[in-house]
Amino acid sequence: MHAVTVRIAMAVPGLCLMVLIACTPVTERSGADLFKQNCVSCHGRSGAGDGPLADQLPVPPANLRGLSAANDGVFPAERVIATMHGYRGKDVQGLMPEFDGLLDGPKEPWTTADGQVIATPTALVTLAGYLETLQDL
Repeated sequence: MHAVTVRIAMAVPGLCLMVLIACTPVTERSGADLFKQNCVSCHGRSGAGDGPLADQLPVPPANLRGLSAANDGVFPAERVIATMHGYRGKDVQGLMPEFDGLLDGPKEPWTTADGQVIATPTALVTLAGYLETLQDL
């Protein structure tokens, strides 16, 4: 076999792999991953409000494990998503920082308690779902 033919034959599988990777859709991150990246530093690994930066904040971070207990045993998903989505930014004392593009990603329909359907960032829905799993009941 000619050396050029051998090089092309050897390159084709690698090229095919690169094309396959480029065409594979990016999978959404899990709620646990989103929490770890965006929330643990203030709210702590368990969501109890005891993260490594908690003592440095002007207002203590919320204990996210008690959201259901404070809402008659029902996880307040709509309020959680609205809080995460509607924050005023990192320059407002005591409020959550920006979420580095989580709000700019794919959206999905979210149905509110009163029946409104709102296009909501999938990452926030996923993160709220994870927070629900952290609840102390």
